[in-house]
Amino acid sequence: LKQKMRLFLYYLIVLGSSYVISTYGPHQRAQMTGDILLGGLFPIHFGVASKDQDLAARPESTQCVRFNFRGFRWLQAMVFAIEEINNSTDLLPNITLGYRIFDTCNTVSKALEATLSFVAQNKIDSLNLDEFCNCTDHIPSTIAVVGAAGSAVSTAVANLLGLFYIPQVSIWSVALMLELHNKAMADIIEYFQWNWVIAVASDDDYGRPGIEKFEKEMDERDICIHLNELISQYFEDHEIRALADRIENSTAKVIVVFAGGPDIEPLIKEMVRRNITDRTWLASEAWASSSLIAKPEYIDVVRGTIGIALRAGHIPGFREFLQQVQPKKDSHNEFVREFWEETFNCYLEDSTRLQESENGSTSFRPLCTGEEDITSVETPYLDYTHLRISYNAYVAVYSIAQALQDIFTCTPGHGVFANNSCADIKKIEAWQVLKQLRHLNYTNSMGEKIHFDENADMVANYTIINWQKSTEDGSVIFEEVGYYNINAKRGEKLSIDKTKILWNGFSSEVPFSNCSEDCEPGTRKGIIDSMPTCCFECTECSDGEYSNHRDASVCTKCPNNSWSNGNHTFCFLKEIEFLSWTEPFGIALTICAVAGVVLTAFVMGVFIRFRNTPIVKATNRELSYVLLFSLICCFSSSLIFIGEPRDWTCRLRQPAFGISFVLCISCILVKTNRVLLVFEAKIPTSLHRKWWGLNLQFLLVFLCTFVQVMICVVWLYNAPPSSYRNHDIDEIIFITCNEGSMMALGFLIGYTCLLAAICFFFAFKSRKLPENFTEAKFITFSMLIFFIVWISFIPAYFSTYGKFVSAVEVIAILASSFGLLACIFFNKVYIILFKPSRNTIEEVRCSTAAHAFKVAAKATLKHSTASRKKSGSIGGSSSSTPSSSISLKTNGNDCDTASGKHRPRVSFGSGTVTLSLSFEESRRSSLM
Repeated sequence: LKQKMRLFLYYLIVLGSSYVISTYGPHQRAQMTGDILLGGLFPIHFGVASKDQDLAARPESTQCVRFNFRGFRWLQAMVFAIEEINNSTDLLPNITLGYRIFDTCNTVSKALEATLSFVAQNKIDSLNLDEFCNCTDHIPSTIAVVGAAGSAVSTAVANLLGLFYIPQVSIWSVALMLELHNKAMADIIEYFQWNWVIAVASDDDYGRPGIEKFEKEMDERDICIHLNELISQYFEDHEIRALADRIENSTAKVIVVFAGGPDIEPLIKEMVRRNITDRTWLASEAWASSSLIAKPEYIDVVRGTIGIALRAGHIPGFREFLQQVQPKKDSHNEFVREFWEETFNCYLEDSTRLQESENGSTSFRPLCTGEEDITSVETPYLDYTHLRISYNAYVAVYSIAQALQDIFTCTPGHGVFANNSCADIKKIEAWQVLKQLRHLNYTNSMGEKIHFDENADMVANYTIINWQKSTEDGSVIFEEVGYYNINAKRGEKLSIDKTKILWNGFSSEVPFSNCSEDCEPGTRKGIIDSMPTCCFECTECSDGEYSNHRDASVCTKCPNNSWSNGNHTFCFLKEIEFLSWTEPFGIALTICAVAGVVLTAFVMGVFIRFRNTPIVKATNRELSYVLLFSLICCFSSSLIFIGEPRDWTCRLRQPAFGISFVLCISCILVKTNRVLLVFEAKIPTSLHRKWWGLNLQFLLVFLCTFVQVMICVVWLYNAPPSSYRNHDIDEIIFITCNEGSMMALGFLIGYTCLLAAICFFFAFKSRKLPENFTEAKFITFSMLIFFIVWISFIPAYFSTYGKFVSAVEVIAILASSFGLLACIFFNKVYIILFKPSRNTIEEVRCSTAAHAFKVAAKATLKHSTASRKKSGSIGGSSSSTPSSSISLKTNGNDCDTASGKHRPRVSFGSGTVTLSLSFEESRRSSLM
């Protein structure tokens, strides 16, 4: 009795479970039995009727509304694939596939309700009741589910099925591929150079994560989202109007939408009512080819839309299968009756909708026979030109069948399960199919490789489509304008043919959707306070910077050898400047230097030609030769400052100038000092003649010059000058000499000036001496000129730049050199060439005697004055002495040229005393 009670209990469980399984889930379904059962979830309706549940009575299941013709076609693609497999002799022979397909109504609640039917069936099968009864009507477990469509629904279904390890092969779920999909959307925005967009997302598990990842992509690309809005098909009218207001008032012209067709349709209707046609829509795959939006009445608003759609495929024989659908023949598919009624706008006999129509709850429709010609009407159901989701459903079924085939043909020891074992196809379980699907890798009949990656996602590519208006009937055409290959390299994933795109339905010009106008070349984007980074003002590039493309973020600094043009759009090579031989200024300085060399050489030639004349001999001709040679070197050194500076010229020019001038000043110093010492000596002795011989004079010149040479050597050793390109000046590169050490240059010029100061002192002191025809006086003038030039040179040198630094120094060298040459030698050359009568020994003697008598007269006068003062102090203050006058006359008439003697006359009062002075030849020689 106990055993009988137990069997009876199991029998009740089996009957109850069979009833639950047959009734649980949505009322409508497509169902066919088989050895192995596949589940299906498709959005046969766009949504559910909104109904307030106040719980005053038992809650009723919400009613699905608005038939989805494309969703029904997706269901038909699954049925078509199963029938092909069942009729195949190669794939799963002797095994029949069955199916149970439910309507998700595009909502999570309905999808989960259907999913619980699959789960409940599998839990009943886990009780293993076969040993207690023979259940011929038993429905087998669902080993895999195809669908659902939409990421929000698919994610919810996957979470529930995953608890029981039931595999789901989604035909249209991008939740796992959302990151790649967002990259595709962001790449399109970046491709068209938009940076100011509106983002709209559905308020579900598809839209919220989608918009979040999209914002991240936008931040990485410096693209701003002006408005970020959520939307739902269940929004109230005032909410839709408020959203439309914000969009209409926005300056962004591109609207990026992460939502399905039912969610975005209320907003599209409002935009159509307001006739807002100046917006460009960027559609995610959820509505990129939605028949709910692609209607003629919406075309003025949505034409020009850029959509990211799944790759289309071809299903052989599917067209004929779609056309063969009939309510009477397809009794196993309960959705066919509603499809037929919605297609022909009629009611079939015994239809529940007919009863509702008679009760007045719906509009009147005529009866239909069920044998109408389906090809005579236009419906999205028969739109098989671009099969995308239908193709995915077809591939999903074949993928599951291929996994079952791999299990069916598995060889023990080569399986994917524990210890390389194989599963039993007759007792296959869902978790085993899931395991086999993860190892799936095959090529289908169309030659496509099908496999799942490490995230269990089927690798997919996207097609870029453009919504265009048909010229024939005004319908929407999905024109393929590019593709997005997720396996390509970065920067090569997106490919778009711009020539195929029609913006807003008719324009070929890319719409402008930026917060600010693009900055022209030559400007950069400047930040505006309290505004997003995409809003900016155009700021002109600074001098020396450029931007050669529109909308530049920063200006690029020109290379050192370049400078920006007036518009700051490009850089041109700077003009290289230096004191050139060919420029007018350089030519003038060169002529002056050459003229100085020629004049100095001419003077030297005159002195050599008239070397035995008294005036040449009286000027110490040997030192004069050295002095003239040094002046030639001074003039020549100025030429080194002209021309492009190079390292060797920079190292040569300052030492050449410094040594030449020191040699010149040394010669003048020795000459003036010699005259001063000779004439201040009372009696020229042999000691003077010994110490002031030529050897000692040249030795002193050498020593003075040697000091300057050592300064130059130390300078060149420690800090040698070098050529330098000065880029600090706009538009010009000055090639100058970097002196290496300004202190060394200061020592060089300072030492020269020190010698000049000493020379000036001796020259000034001996300026009234008669020898050399008042040479000391002219030397004094030359030293004054020298000081004026070089004192002026210092501020001029440090206040100029570039080639003018060299020019200033050349001018100083030439001016001081010409001053020395003119003051010291021009007077003598003039006498030699044009006054030869003054170039005689008698003239020299007369000048010397006059100076001697002048000195003697001064001494006598001084002595007489001292004597009178002395006698006056003795004789008292009342005594007086007659005044005396002394005059010295040295006129030429006072010299007896016939006798060869000069007799200067000195007068004291009314008397005249004539003195005679003669020189020995040896003394004259010593003075000369």
